[in-house]
Amino acid sequence: MSEMHLHNPTKNLVERRHALTPKTEDAFRAFSKAVFTEGALDARSKQLIAVAVAHVTQCPWCIESHVKAARRAGASDEQVMEAIWVAAEMRAAASWTHALKAVEVIGDTNKPDS
Repeated sequence: MSEMHLHNPTKNLVERRHALTPKTEDAFRAFSKAVFTEGALDARSKQLIAVAVAHVTQCPWCIESHVKAARRAGASDEQVMEAIWVAAEMRAAASWTHALKAVEVIGDTNKPDS
């Protein structure tokens, strides 16, 4: 089985991506900046949310950049780890909750399969 090679986000790769769709890339960057601007949530809270989501989406670059950003925004190592545990619980809980669908399909064990 071959492993997926994850390229480092080099300046060259970033520039090439931008060159392919500059308007979309610029719009995404502006969107990202707006999302992480302080509002009802402070920067630390937003970055801790991003740390958790990065673990759920399993993006290594997002994990690295948002852990660093969370620490710059004042998050402690313990807060970063708690955010990661929240992500882990949410993923596990999704499987646990969706097990109800399997139980529904299984139905009454005394009935033959439909």
